[in-house]
Amino acid sequence: MKITRTDIDAAVEDNILSTEQADNLFNFLKDRPSVGPSFDFTHVLYYLGGMIAIGAMTLFMNLGWESFGGWGVFVIALVYGVIGLKLTKVFQSRGYAIPAGICAVFAVGMTPLAIYGLQQALGFWPDDSVYRDYHRYIKWHWIYMELGTLAAGMVVAWRYQYPFLIMPIAVTLWYMSMDLAPMLAGMDRPDYEFRALVSMYFGLLMVFLAFWVDIRARHTADYAFWLYLFGVMAFWGGMSMQHSDSELNKFIYFCINLVMIGIGVIVVRRVFVIFGALGGSFYLGHLASSVFRDSWLFPVSLTAIGLLIIYLGIFWQRHEKALTQKMQSLLPNALRELLRSKVDS
Repeated sequence: MKITRTDIDAAVEDNILSTEQADNLFNFLKDRPSVGPSFDFTHVLYYLGGMIAIGAMTLFMNLGWESFGGWGVFVIALVYGVIGLKLTKVFQSRGYAIPAGICAVFAVGMTPLAIYGLQQALGFWPDDSVYRDYHRYIKWHWIYMELGTLAAGMVVAWRYQYPFLIMPIAVTLWYMSMDLAPMLAGMDRPDYEFRALVSMYFGLLMVFLAFWVDIRARHTADYAFWLYLFGVMAFWGGMSMQHSDSELNKFIYFCINLVMIGIGVIVVRRVFVIFGALGGSFYLGHLASSVFRDSWLFPVSLTAIGLLIIYLGIFWQRHEKALTQKMQSLLPNALRELLRSKVDS
């Protein structure tokens, strides 16, 4: 829950706070780092400029850079990385947390380019692929670039501790979930279902990692957001791409999506709810188009289920406090603190 000046003024009108207390409370909340920055036009400019700069050296690289050769690419990436870290220190010293975090991410983003140039220079590059393919195609030999990026990302994240620094780590883990499939299968192009299976299990591991980070960082900033996002994407995407002619397996898929929605509600992570709702909708669409295509009872049944869910929502709203306290009393203390911080934030 985000508290605004309007909320505080409303408390003054209801004689809960005095005007002086309202001013003091507003200034206190505004200066607290745990509240986090507001998403205003200044921050839009920060992230827009940062994404353009990062994208220019990652997603939008063109073949013109190949003319510099391996050593040239390596040195340029190194220089860009040093500039990014220097700007990070400058912005950090002046209290500009968001630009500092973006510049730190920019520096980490230079790592795969530097490793690519070094491999080219030393003659270790295995084929005729180029750097811009790193963000477009799945290949086993990207793994060295990914491991290097993970190492650099963890060191820089440990040094500067900006939550946005988890983004390149999460993206790299997502890339690895796809690039590991050829290595595990021992072939250049493993079959579609095997890739999906690797993505599903790797995404599940990333979700567990995100949950661990969430608990460890429950008293600080939200370091788990990007891990949850890409972990759920990899898990749900891999699970949804599995092929099965069994209605039982499809129903299990539906149940897993319902569990994801429940998990999202419990840990207050919308990404679980969004993808779980998508999966549930896909299953209901399958029932409507295949299993119950000619049955007039199917829409009636769905209507009844929808109304039942609405009733459950009303029941939950009436007894939310008691039910929440009862469920949380069964959880470990660390998890209770995490859920309490989510509700209060």
